[in-house]
Amino acid sequence: MSLSTTETPDARTRDAERTQESILAAATAEFAERGLGGARVDNIAERAGINKRLIYYYFENKEALFLAVLERTYAGIRKAEQALHLEDLDPATAIRRLVEFTWNYYLKHPEFLALLNSENLHRARHLKTSSRIREMNSPLVALLGEILERGRLQGVFRGGIDPVQLYISIASLAYFYLSNNPTLSTIFGRDLLSPAALSERLSHITDFTLGYILRS
Repeated sequence: MSLSTTETPDARTRDAERTQESILAAATAEFAERGLGGARVDNIAERAGINKRLIYYYFENKEALFLAVLERTYAGIRKAEQALHLEDLDPATAIRRLVEFTWNYYLKHPEFLALLNSENLHRARHLKTSSRIREMNSPLVALLGEILERGRLQGVFRGGIDPVQLYISIASLAYFYLSNNPTLSTIFGRDLLSPAALSERLSHITDFTLGYILRS
């Protein structure tokens, strides 16, 4: 790929960043649809509208690209959570907001669930090699711990709640329902993705979570 002699270093950097972002967006869609095993670099290049050699230039191989997609996906949800400014809310409202956000984020980003399903099939082999994934998630755990402690000191929340266990429970209550919806809807004979069912599920998750946390 030739570069114009008048192109500045900043322009080349922006072009490289745009190319990498195009690759990551295309790879996210490909991996979400086909999983790591079924995804093809040729398809990713076609989706991104680039020569596939650029994928190997920037990401070396499909496995490294999959990890980059996972890191980008986690960074996306963590950034969106930070925008909630939960630290500025009273403890009960903060937990309610986190539950609502998690549920709605999963609904709006089915690719997130698909990528997690794929990585779990591989026993988190890629995430285990990441130098970024824990530092991305640690601030959320710390913030949730601070919210729980504020609630305890105010006499609103009971004590002894592990923020990691709490977040896993919130995520699980949303994740399982959505990722297993085809089988759940079939065996129970209900359209669990209808607007009424989705609204009922959010209310259930919120009440279930607050019922565990709030001091009786």
